[in-house]
Order: sequence, then structure tokens, then C-alpha cells
Amino acid sequence: MLLAIDVGNTNTVLGIFDGEKEISHFRITTNITRTSDETGMLFLQYFASCGVDKKDITDVIIASVVPPVMYSLEHAIRKYLGITPMVVGPGTKTGINIKYDNPREVGADRIVNAVAAYNKYGGPIIIVDFGTATTFCVVNETGDYLGGVICAGIKVSMDALVSKTSKLPRVEILKPQSVIGKTTVSSMQSGAVYGYVGQVENIIRKINEELGVKTKVIATGGLAGMIANETDVIDVVERSLTLEGLRIIYEKNK
Repeated sequence: MLLAIDVGNTNTVLGIFDGEKEISHFRITTNITRTSDETGMLFLQYFASCGVDKKDITDVIIASVVPPVMYSLEHAIRKYLGITPMVVGPGTKTGINIKYDNPREVGADRIVNAVAAYNKYGGPIIIVDFGTATTFCVVNETGDYLGGVICAGIKVSMDALVSKTSKLPRVEILKPQSVIGKTTVSSMQSGAVYGYVGQVENIIRKINEELGVKTKVIATGGLAGMIANETDVIDVVERSLTLEGLRIIYEKNK
């Protein structure tokens, strides 16, 4: 079995694959102070919860945008699983031609998402990942990664709003009953949800105008479903897109 690990700025997502089938996935907080032993024990608890013996894990692949966690993470995998993990980075075969001015600047998660989406849907496509940052990645019909857009994520934007104001409270990000808020909380929720929907719609419209073609739009990340429900510019929500991309890249490189 393959253990795929997506290390994001806020959360780390682990997925177990038996061939092409995803058996289970699990989410933990990304913590740069967590020791390798703590990480290893979390892995063992995860395996036990889904009925997988650690001996069944034969390979591990990692995509990370948080370099400080990598030493402890890789050490934990070697110590507790006896495996040297494959880490997505320069030199990894992806099947995607990166057209960035400096390809090394592109986050591993963005490339992995592009691989998964292009493999499943072809191109041209836009992949929108609603994470700590919200990223828009563009892949054309021949599999070229053209670049994209990076914005502050919804939660980051709300955290900044609360931290820079004296009276605004921290609120849960939910769709309010109406756009016109009747309370401070519902007004903030309206701004968060509908403001972000407007941002997504405008960026996608601008990308399509620049390309001169209509693209298929794939969304992933924690808040993808909520935003997709409020707009018709998102065609598909793929919650396990990054893990699936890691599986595909592993197959290309094993």
C-alpha cells in the first residue's frame, strides 16, 4: 500500500492507497515543533483506526510547502515504517511542463493538483485550491502549466480583519441567511462568503478572457464545497485531488 502525505501550511493530510483505490484519509495539524516520535505515534494510531498494519505500507510519497517539518517527518517515516519516502520536488517526473519563469518557485501542492486534474479531465483547466492561501492554477490542452493566481485564503482574510479591528469578533465561516446582514456576525459572514465568491468568479472570468477559451474549473480544499454551491463557475469539487495527484506521481516515478 502507498501512504501519500500532503503537508500544507495549516493541515497535513494523509491518504492510504491500495493500487488506485483510496482506502482512507486522515487530517492532522501541521506543527513544526512536533517531534519525529510524536509524528510516528500519530501515524500508528491512524493505521490502527482504519485497520491497516504498518507492514502493509510499502511506499511513501510526500508533497510539502512547509520545509521546517520535513526533517522530523522523514525521520519518523524511516524510524517507524522503515521506508525512505519519495519527496516531490525538482527532478520528479510529473508529466506536466511547467511554464513558470522559475519552475522551482511553484509549490509542490500546486503541481500535484495540476497532475491529478489534468490526468482526469484533460485541458484547458483551472484548479482552485481553497487552503491557507487560495490558488488558481492554469493548465492548457497540451498539459503545460501556464501559471496562476495566489490570494489570501478565506480564513486568513478573516483572521486579518479581526486582528486589525477593535470590536469585530472572530466568527465561524458559514453562509448567512441573506446577503444583507442584520447582525455584526452575519454581516461578516456575508462579506467572507459572498466576497470570496465574487473574487473567484472575477478571477476565473479574467483567466478565460486571457486564454481566449472556456476552461473546466476544478475546486479542492476545505471550503471548496461551500463556495461551489454559490456559483456556477466551478464545475467539479474534488476533495482528494492532492492525494490522487500524489498517487499518480508515485506511479510515474516508482
